[in-house]
Amino acid sequence: MAKLSHELERFFFQEERNSDVTLEDILLLAGERIFGFLFVILSLPSALPVPAPGYSVPFGILMFILAMQLIVGAKTPWLPKKMAKHPIKLETVQKFLKAGIPWLRRIEAITRPRLRYIFNTAPGRIAIGSAIALMSVSMMIIVPGTNTIPAIGIFVTGFGLQEDDGAISLAGLVLCLMGAIVTASILMALAWGGTSIIDYIKYMVRPE
Repeated sequence: MAKLSHELERFFFQEERNSDVTLEDILLLAGERIFGFLFVILSLPSALPVPAPGYSVPFGILMFILAMQLIVGAKTPWLPKKMAKHPIKLETVQKFLKAGIPWLRRIEAITRPRLRYIFNTAPGRIAIGSAIALMSVSMMIIVPGTNTIPAIGIFVTGFGLQEDDGAISLAGLVLCLMGAIVTASILMALAWGGTSIIDYIKYMVRPE
């Protein structure tokens, strides 16, 4: 099976494409690794240090739908037809991939099939699906600071899922936990006042 970074580079940069692409087009690359592949692709714009206005909410909704299907043990994902056929500018996808492919290659260098029982057992699938669902909800919250870490958690967890690497997915679950803590602290600070974890870290690292 070809590496995801190679497949994305071939599909979006080396082959001739229309000016718009859809999720249905991108699914042609997925093959048997479709759930993990979709989590990687949909979380990538929000996980990168690149402005991605307008993507967190719709992609968060899609990932929540996919996560619930993963929890119930679905083998083939279902996507709302309107969202699956929604056109996305090819140049927009290429912009995100130019920033994301180098990170994909770094992770690919350390991935290998291991700890597969995490994906092959119901408790493992439920844990992964629940974490991704929670992080997807966080991405739908239109509050600064509630998108990036949850998206990174989904990205790493999904990457482990599509590479059959349970160790990578476990690292992603740790990031999901960190994302949940950060989001909860931000929402509590907004609701009851006080300082969020992000604000506290900024205060601690600011120059004297």
